[in-house]
Amino acid sequence: MIDLNILQESPNNPAFYMVLFTVLFAFFMSSILAITYDLTTRTTYRRAHFLQALCLISMVAAMVMQAIGDSIGRGMGMLGALAIIRFRTNLNDPRNMTFMFASLAVGISCGVFGFSIALTGTLIFCLAAFVLRWSPLSGSNELIGVLRLQYPMQNDLRTEIEGTLRNFCKDFDLQEMRFLPMKVNEIKNETGEIISTSLIREELIELNYLIRLRKDANIADFTSSTRNILGIHDVRLKFEKAPRSL
Repeated sequence: MIDLNILQESPNNPAFYMVLFTVLFAFFMSSILAITYDLTTRTTYRRAHFLQALCLISMVAAMVMQAIGDSIGRGMGMLGALAIIRFRTNLNDPRNMTFMFASLAVGISCGVFGFSIALTGTLIFCLAAFVLRWSPLSGSNELIGVLRLQYPMQNDLRTEIEGTLRNFCKDFDLQEMRFLPMKVNEIKNETGEIISTSLIREELIELNYLIRLRKDANIADFTSSTRNILGIHDVRLKFEKAPRSL
């Protein structure tokens, strides 16, 4: 085993072997983070560039911290240099951002020769990631349903509709209510006078819900129960991972 205590020092100009050990140790710890991310992420598509960034950014952070050392002047100069750089990469997933910050923390710890901090923090962080992967909090693959239906304006069916939703859904949320006016087809003669009219569509109310079905709920039974409500028509149901705005 490596005695990490002999490396707990903070010289302004570390020796070559110290720099080499620091960068390699940061790369090793961040590689463990990248492997943990790959094993605990449920999304099918994983960007290879993001996994590589997890491994490399800790080395950059370690080199930056070693270059600064205990010098306040170097630190201020580094802040000015980094302010020039514009980072335009967006991390839309908070979990991805957390892993990126963890890799940065590993690099910073190694850069100030806190190897025991980097080792302990990495192991506990990875263990927590695996625990959360198999916990009820891990529901990244759960599909969110978008339910759209219409009914005549003179009928108050919302209470009955939401009663059916309570029987099949874990939770639901009314996102949009629209009032659709009556549509009439007018037949005119050559002079522009209306000869006859026919009703195409009566006044309707359209409701849009976001729903999450219960684990034991059957989609076919849910759709059938919704369509069987007297007066309901044009029932549309779609499931997707991240529904767009309605």
